[in-house]
Amino acid sequence: MKEKTGIFVGSFNPFTIGHDSIVRRALPLFDHLVIGVVGDHVSKPGIPPAAERMKAIKDLYHDEPRIEVKPYYGLAIDFAREEGARFIVKGVRSVKDFEYEREQADMNRQLTNGEVETILLYSEPALSSVSSSMVRELQHFGVDVEPFLPKR
Repeated sequence: MKEKTGIFVGSFNPFTIGHDSIVRRALPLFDHLVIGVVGDHVSKPGIPPAAERMKAIKDLYHDEPRIEVKPYYGLAIDFAREEGARFIVKGVRSVKDFEYEREQADMNRQLTNGEVETILLYSEPALSSVSSSMVRELQHFGVDVEPFLPKR
């Protein structure tokens, strides 16, 4: 039987409890889940190096052999193909997120002739306001953001 692989991609700056929730809820769907961290080629102000972001995620899932963390460059569908994944996992917090992800999913389906499917997982209600940008904003103003980061 062929291994079922999914990918979960993002800049993960930082990787939040919302991201962790999506990973933990997606994991039972797959034999192997690759977390793709946007590489250093992306110019986002103040983004830590990919190696630093990847280490934090690897440390979090060090006991889970079905999870792999890798950098990726380019389109998520190309990364999916490289990893032999037929599924892209995305988290959705709001209608705004849904519309954006639906459009991306439609385009990815067209570009891959249906070979790569997107799975949308809705955020847990208590986590619907948690985002990396919100965490960075709170951090900027000196707020303790530990409650929004997964426990290692």
